[in-house]
Amino acid sequence: MAASFVSRFAETRSARGPLVWGLDPSGRILREWGLGDTPDGLDRFADIAVAAAAETVGLIKPHSAFYERHGWRGIRTLTRLVADARDAGLLVILDAKRGDIGSSNDAYAEAYFGKDAPVEVDALTVHPYLGLGSMDTLIGRAHQAGGCVFVVTRSSNPEGRPIQTAVAPSGRTVEEALLAEIGRRNADLAGDGPGPVGAVIAPTHASPYLDLPAARALFLAPGLGAQGATAEDVARVFLDCPDRVVPTASRSLLASGPDPGRLRDTAAALAAEIHRVLR
Repeated sequence: MAASFVSRFAETRSARGPLVWGLDPSGRILREWGLGDTPDGLDRFADIAVAAAAETVGLIKPHSAFYERHGWRGIRTLTRLVADARDAGLLVILDAKRGDIGSSNDAYAEAYFGKDAPVEVDALTVHPYLGLGSMDTLIGRAHQAGGCVFVVTRSSNPEGRPIQTAVAPSGRTVEEALLAEIGRRNADLAGDGPGPVGAVIAPTHASPYLDLPAARALFLAPGLGAQGATAEDVARVFLDCPDRVVPTASRSLLASGPDPGRLRDTAAALAAEIHRVLR
């Protein structure tokens, strides 16, 4: 079995901090960078962004949608970006929010985890709407490959709150029930944890209180910068488990491009702020 994502994240966090750089090349970003909203512009973005990230942070999070919108050439660029980033020593979290049942989930597992995966990543975001149990094969393959599956539990968008705070027959809210289920799976796979099943917990929403340590998980924390969350919000929400939070920012960092020096400086400043509030 490969070294776990949890252990590799701990090493990366110790060496370079926990900040994840979201590499989300929207059409606006590509145009503002002067690259053009084209497959060629996307290719150039990948070269600049990976080089800047590799000198500044330890993790990146490309969002699949921004590459898929360019068709097969965009998917080719994403594949190359993932390989180049991992070769440079970066951990890659693919934000694809997959989630299905049966053989469809098996196919996602084969696509992203393991040495024979065509787009081999270190972690993947998934949706739990079809039930966490439907993802057992995906979770199992991620575990064997030393990867992680981040389950959307408390998202950064306000539209998600009515579903996530709905009360299940057990008396728990949906997000509480998901965290409990994540905790059981991690206990089975990794003992006291944290294990290979993480949770997406946005610091843009601090209430109601969630017992995060009980999930025995890492927590991907989107929403820094453009979506309104601050480093202090991250520290407050993850006060009980600061060493398990994986904070991510995208637009607020990419706005400094395309100059590599400015990109590095902006990311380094946020990384230092995150380190200060979480230490």
